[in-house]
Amino acid sequence: MAESVIISGITKKEKYESLLPQIKALIEGERDFIANLSNIMSALKFGMNFFWVGVYFVKETELVLGPFQGPVACTRIALGKGVCGTAWKEKRTIVVEDVDQFPGHIACSSLSKSEIVLPAFDKNGNVMLVLDIDSDQLATFDQTDSIYLEQLMRLIEKL
Repeated sequence: MAESVIISGITKKEKYESLLPQIKALIEGERDFIANLSNIMSALKFGMNFFWVGVYFVKETELVLGPFQGPVACTRIALGKGVCGTAWKEKRTIVVEDVDQFPGHIACSSLSKSEIVLPAFDKNGNVMLVLDIDSDQLATFDQTDSIYLEQLMRLIEKL
């Protein structure tokens, strides 16, 4: 198991290409799902310098907060509510350039300005969790984030 994550590169693409293999090495050989998610959240937060990174688990009709890094967060989110609930309901990645413009946005922190949320699927194609990443800057996330974070979600689905 790796003991630290060291990011190289200048561009966002280069940083993800440096980070993802390290995350893969970090979780290799560890079978505990929560331990792996906890380390992935830390690697994302500190490796990419995000404001907030965490997962919400699907529990019946709600998303329930799981491992995260950053300020305290909303504990439960209903299906279809906010960016996380919408990504769960629509089973797709959602990129929000300005959270104040997203209808029904749930402001867990007033410092959050932009967001990306990605679902992970179980073997039956049901959403099992969503990855929520927030930035304290507007328009932080783009297609590059979607591409590399969706690769990360495929790793999470195999845990």
